[in-house]
Amino acid sequence: MAQPKNTTSMRRALRRDVPSAVGLLADPHDFTAMGRYRTFAFDDHDTYLRQVDGLLRSLATEGGHTAVALFDPEEYEEYCAGAGLDPDTPDSRSRFTAEVAASGACVTYRGQPIDHLVPQVVNQAVRHATWEYATVLLSGVGECAECGEDIGRAAFDQASHLMVALLEGAGPGIHHVVCSVPADDEHLIAVLHAETDASGPARLDTSEGAEFATVLAAGIALRSPGGVVLRTSTPEAPDVLRGWRLAHGRLEPLSEAEVFNAYCTDATTGDPLSPEPGVEYRAGYPVDPGTHWPRHH
Repeated sequence: MAQPKNTTSMRRALRRDVPSAVGLLADPHDFTAMGRYRTFAFDDHDTYLRQVDGLLRSLATEGGHTAVALFDPEEYEEYCAGAGLDPDTPDSRSRFTAEVAASGACVTYRGQPIDHLVPQVVNQAVRHATWEYATVLLSGVGECAECGEDIGRAAFDQASHLMVALLEGAGPGIHHVVCSVPADDEHLIAVLHAETDASGPARLDTSEGAEFATVLAAGIALRSPGGVVLRTSTPEAPDVLRGWRLAHGRLEPLSEAEVFNAYCTDATTGDPLSPEPGVEYRAGYPVDPGTHWPRHH
């Protein structure tokens, strides 16, 4: 007959099944902004970061899942105003943190040092904001006047097809792909990491793939003059850089000279830059545009 567990051990076991969310003030400016609240107990950012690091380590010893989300004081103030909450309470801060973490704009704590965790959290917040903005742009494009098709959905389908075709053409290796699309007041950038071996499709993070396709779709739907660059690394060989321009719902390959000029020219001054050692600059290869993007769009 099994012995009954005591109350303390049962609560500890239950605690491991309860996820935690920690809001992180990543930079001194945001940290200073929180000093207006009487219940915010810190007055030094470095000390605050050390305490956050200690808290995360403590939570990790309990065996549960901990998500770390960027805490933005301006968004927090707007959240409290909209929800009718007093911003000067720990309860309001915890509710806001839980909302941000639930949106997916967070990083799972796996024991990273705090100086590694901070840029990870900032990068994830930027990625999430870019994806949200691109999604809003796609949803606002509307329907095709000639056929009634949802332009945003058609653009996303086309972008997804282009992404798959791009990775299929890249061949074996570790791929780092960047899509850049100017849009209104923002410059959208999405980064995709993938790995392909001699057999089978490319392996990639599904959330990165969705973000990449959404940004590329925004460029397609808005007819923006965007571009894609691909860096492929393979063992015991130079890295290979290729590029494409976005035009008419297609990725048009850049020539070797255009790729070289794009990487070896200072974007601000126009001055030439030295080629990166151990890198080959090659023309982009043809990427099948598929049949998803009707001409009348």
